[in-house]
Amino acid sequence: MISIQDVFNHLHTHAEISWEEYETTNYIKKLLESEGVQQVRTFPDIPGLVAEIGSGKPVVAVRADMDALWQEVDGEFKANHSCGHDAHMTITIGTLLSLKDQPLHGTVRFLFQPAEEKGNGALTFVSQGLVDDVDYLYGMHLRPAEELTCGEFSPVIKHGAARFIFGEINGDDAHGARPHLNSNAINVATELNNHICGIGINPMVPHSIKMTQLMAGGKNANIIPGNAKFSVDLRAQTNEGMEALDLQLRKACNTLANFYDVEINLSIGADVAASVTNDDATEKMSEGIIAAAGKEKLKEPIVTTGGDDFHFYTIKRPHLKATMLGIGCDLKPGLHHPDMTFDFDVIPKSVEVMTQTVLNTLNP
Repeated sequence: MISIQDVFNHLHTHAEISWEEYETTNYIKKLLESEGVQQVRTFPDIPGLVAEIGSGKPVVAVRADMDALWQEVDGEFKANHSCGHDAHMTITIGTLLSLKDQPLHGTVRFLFQPAEEKGNGALTFVSQGLVDDVDYLYGMHLRPAEELTCGEFSPVIKHGAARFIFGEINGDDAHGARPHLNSNAINVATELNNHICGIGINPMVPHSIKMTQLMAGGKNANIIPGNAKFSVDLRAQTNEGMEALDLQLRKACNTLANFYDVEINLSIGADVAASVTNDDATEKMSEGIIAAAGKEKLKEPIVTTGGDDFHFYTIKRPHLKATMLGIGCDLKPGLHHPDMTFDFDVIPKSVEVMTQTVLNTLNP
């Protein structure tokens, strides 16, 4: 059997961004088939794969996200696993290999899902019917050091909603000597950013909204740009809070478009819903943590404004009983930091936790 360390090393050093995870797909497929897993399915038009062991009901699914982030690392833009998806895949592969030769009273389905960072990979898997017959769904995510100490586990992650909106300001350029002939898109964007900074909703709901990209102008310094592009990152702990933030943003854009006589068009680039948690699944994950790591390593639910498209599975298929395992691993300086590191020694214990959770679910 291949070592878990070798699996992680390969996945970590062969990172691929969203919707381009084809070599990762091929690597996992060949690995599982070489280990005797007979039911491995890929797709003709998208990356990702599904592996299955056992048979009959109940059907328990374990999901791993596959994609890396595109970011600057030591002066070079590259695909980089700074969100821990390489670890998630490794834990899921380890869980599969630890279960494949055990007697199973049901089916275990392993979902290696692309494009979590784009927020639409889970929706694509839902549309493929991959969870229509699933009873329990388990996911996982490494947690920063300030949330869990190394070796601690949480049975549920209560993610908030996240929405990434892309906008365009459309007007006319003007000569630098004639500013009265147009509306400067930089001024419009600046004022929009001031409006965004003033947006607020119910303070009992954790939330944030901020402009994250702004591009205007070209190579000539004597042209007043009439056009600009921008992006806005919205976060809210509830789906209702997200809709309230979105409404305020659109009101601000409409007001400024009318005042400056320009068009401001918005489109949603990604939309990740807040978590819908299930007490039954959370209890089974708690039992798995206690059995594999001990009661002292079981911690309270993690509440975070970070998002994950995992929760679209339960929103689109409400019958699913689902939860995400929070993994304490001395992760520093933080998720999405280009130099993110964590303690690899937590991975084998995480495999034990997930394995025990699946077995407890199949054999209540």
